[in-house]
Amino acid sequence: MNKPQRLHVQFLCLITFFIGALQTTALAETEFSGGKTLFHGFTMFHDTVSGERIVVPTTPAAGKPWVWRARFWGHEPQFDLAMLNRGFHLAFCDVGNLFGNEEAINIGNRFYKKLVTQYDFSPRPVLEGMSRGGLFVYNWALANPDCVTAIYADAPVMDFRSWPGGRRAGKKGQGSKAWDTCLKAYRLSQSEALTYSKGPLNLLHVLAKEKIPIIHVIGEEDTVVPPAENTNIAELQYTRLGGTIQVIRKPGVGHHPHSLHDPAPLVEFIERAWKAAETIGHHHTP
Repeated sequence: MNKPQRLHVQFLCLITFFIGALQTTALAETEFSGGKTLFHGFTMFHDTVSGERIVVPTTPAAGKPWVWRARFWGHEPQFDLAMLNRGFHLAFCDVGNLFGNEEAINIGNRFYKKLVTQYDFSPRPVLEGMSRGGLFVYNWALANPDCVTAIYADAPVMDFRSWPGGRRAGKKGQGSKAWDTCLKAYRLSQSEALTYSKGPLNLLHVLAKEKIPIIHVIGEEDTVVPPAENTNIAELQYTRLGGTIQVIRKPGVGHHPHSLHDPAPLVEFIERAWKAAETIGHHHTP
């Protein structure tokens, strides 16, 4: 083959490669349901009926790892964007006012099944819960402990008596409206709620047995979701149970501002957990 012929063949190969790449991208972007829009420059599919969202990384990582975010979609997205840039998909289903109750878990189970069976996502997502989202990610993990790579919780509610109940040092949620909504979600009376013993802080041994790594970000002076009633108890218990838990404490901040300006510590923790989880093949379908 002479030089002009070789150049012609190389050109055809390049054209074929780029056409194939474009077709692959198109297929990747049309496999999800919902309308298509952008999330910080990434393609996002949003089903406005169900509230489900899926954000597609530019180059998906092998095994289709994903971050499953609960609550406050788009708020302080530093960690989400960092993981998208590392090839993780980002997913969300709306369980906002259910406070991690049984209905929320069932909604989550259906969402998980769809992503794992229809779209071939990893069977062990990273769970991300902010504030009341902590109740959902912890309760879903407790219901499906062998379907979780790691938990990242940010100022998480771990005892609804703390917030929105305000039955201890925590402030009562939104003039009691959130507390009333929480009681209704769990079908509990005020007195029943005060003796409720099936919350995350009561069942951490389930997660420790599965060796699920956990990382929290909290404000030391959070007066809404006080660490002393939530994260501090979890840290002490999980450590005693032999589990891996890291707590990043932000000093000098009230309320509970979320995330970190530089999410590198979170990203490094989750990437280590993902690499470790790759060696674990067992999981059940909720």
